Amino acid sequence: MEFRDNEAIYIQIAAFVTEKIMTQEWLPEQKIPSVREMASDLQVNPLTVVRAYDFLQNKEVIANKRGIGFFISADAKEKIKVYSKERFIGQELPELFKNMYLLGITIEEIEVRFNNFIEQNYKTKEL
Repeated sequence: MEFRDNEAIYIQIAAFVTEKIMTQEWLPEQKIPSVREMASDLQVNPLTVVRAYDFLQNKEVIANKRGIGFFISADAKEKIKVYSKERFIGQELPELFKNMYLLGITIEEIEVRFNNFIEQNYKTKEL
């Protein structure tokens, strides 16, 4: 995993976990890698993974079964959609709109590209 400088590493790890859940690579109620395993795999400090897992626990995406490990919540996908949508609409969409305005990109152009992207990347997947 390549980390970006413009965002906290724990947030990027949380995004990595949520992507695995949203793409159904990791399923509801499945055990996820331990803090040590994830830290080793991603070559980060275990405390960074703890912070990511705490963030996801607070969002009710994962749950800690004491002594056993972390598990994906039964309704994790819905929880992810709720907080990701809020974040996207509040933070990323205004930036997109600003760039569209400055570059003269129309909604119609975006719609065509969006539909092509979905067709090429998610045609057979149901999110």
